Amino acid sequence: MNDEPLKVLLERLRLLYQVSNVIHSTLDPQEALQLIVREAVRLMHASSGSVILINPNTGLLEISASERLPAAGTKLKLRVGEGITGWVARSGKPARVGDVRQDRRYVAARRGVKSELAVPLEVNGEVRGVLNVDSDRRDAFSVQDQEVLQELARQAAKVIQNTWLYEQLRLKARLFESLAAVSRAINSTLNLDEALRAITREACELMHARTCSIMMLDERREWLALRASHGAGEAYTKKPRLSVEDSVLGVVVRRKKPLQLENVQTSTRYQNVELARREGLVSLLSVPLLFSGQAIGTLNVYTGRPYHFSNEEIHILIALAELSAIAIEKARLYERVVDVEEQLRQNEKLSALGLLAAEVAHEIRNPLTVMKLLYHSLNLQFPPGDPRAKDARLIDAKIGHLNKIVEQILAFARTTEPRMAPVNINELIDELGLLVRHKLANQNVRRLAQLQADLPLVMGDAQQLEQVFLNLLLNAAEAMPDGGTLTVRTRAVRVPATAEIPNHVSVEFRDTGKGMSKELRRQAFTTMLATTKSKGAGLGLAIVGRIIETHHGGIRILSRNGRGTTVRILLPLR
Repeated sequence: MNDEPLKVLLERLRLLYQVSNVIHSTLDPQEALQLIVREAVRLMHASSGSVILINPNTGLLEISASERLPAAGTKLKLRVGEGITGWVARSGKPARVGDVRQDRRYVAARRGVKSELAVPLEVNGEVRGVLNVDSDRRDAFSVQDQEVLQELARQAAKVIQNTWLYEQLRLKARLFESLAAVSRAINSTLNLDEALRAITREACELMHARTCSIMMLDERREWLALRASHGAGEAYTKKPRLSVEDSVLGVVVRRKKPLQLENVQTSTRYQNVELARREGLVSLLSVPLLFSGQAIGTLNVYTGRPYHFSNEEIHILIALAELSAIAIEKARLYERVVDVEEQLRQNEKLSALGLLAAEVAHEIRNPLTVMKLLYHSLNLQFPPGDPRAKDARLIDAKIGHLNKIVEQILAFARTTEPRMAPVNINELIDELGLLVRHKLANQNVRRLAQLQADLPLVMGDAQQLEQVFLNLLLNAAEAMPDGGTLTVRTRAVRVPATAEIPNHVSVEFRDTGKGMSKELRRQAFTTMLATTKSKGAGLGLAIVGRIIETHHGGIRILSRNGRGTTVRILLPLR
């Protein structure tokens, strides 16, 4: 009995076992493919070999790894069904050709090839590629060779699947790490334009894209306009706005779902095809920017080559868009807060101006009254035709005119009297805390709120009291230019201390600033006409004092140089 075939088979199995150990030795996809083809060529005593995989983006068979193929041969691309390799990929069956010159299917990747053996690579029952070996000899591969290579292909398919899974997990981990970094970057700014630039920059890096842009809806939700971009050329940055009803990106806004186009340069749905060609933009992935269930714009990523975005990449970009929408709304809110703070400051100035006008009018009225009385007591009578008679009448008329102006100013000042209603002091202070939190943070001032939970309501004008508290908060911040602690405390108190039940609310603003001298404390609430303060107009505390007075309350300053200042306000309960 001839044992030679059995010995050959055993040797082949031993070698196959060794090859299996080798190709399972790495989790790097490209390295694994290279090991597979190298060991296949060695095991089959072939002249050359290759691993050809189906590109999911193009559907073409492309050489992913090769052994002893010329550079030109490695660039060969076949359609499924084209060549011997394409036939194997389509049919899922092996092909053993003893003389390739006699086979019409053959497409050469290297000169001198006479025979070929190709077997399918199946992953989860689906043909994902072909393992191919060639020889410069005719009839170089036997039936046993085909069986061994098929077994090697089964082992290789498991390796390919494992390396792909590992690569997907590694990619996910990297994407999530990048997403966390992106989140920190886009949330580190409160300026809207800076936030938008950060989003597009980080999205480009995260998705390895050529260009990234943000299109924002207008107030009427009819148009999408470019607000920020990264990697875009001048033509793209100057492109016109898009109609929500008639554009691809408008579909993303209306449906609130992601959309991708494989090639915007050839798509009939894309409006700016010529622009895309000039800019070198190919594949597009657009996801909606959603905030509170409403689309506010789109985040768009373009590649410079044909590309199919995976589900993981789409989910990552959606997550980035969600973070971006929050960052955008936060930046918008901060801009509104800054505007409101400035408006309150302007209101303070207008109130101060009204109070100043009232004081000026009051100070003028007294000497004007004396002048009027003295003028009439003179009883000036001049003969007819004397020009002084006309002058006397003119003086009398102008004194009356001045008196009328003074009365109008005082009447206007009286309209600023408070409109009393029950007021929740704690709510006012909480709202103001939100308003000034960024200003305090920028000055490194820590705010502590010690608010009595069951604080009773007071009778007052909420708008005027808000003005008082804002003034005191900002004054305290100005007193701590290098940072410090601002404590706001509310509590119900008895006035006088012998009262049976609390009848007032005490509101204290305590800072750790430089303090106030005795002279400054004495002049703090005096008439604005007597102030010598060079910054802040010297009007704030005068208004505070007047408002508290009209609320039938009291105000007191406790301070020492270098030891901070406490402003204590008492307001009667309802």
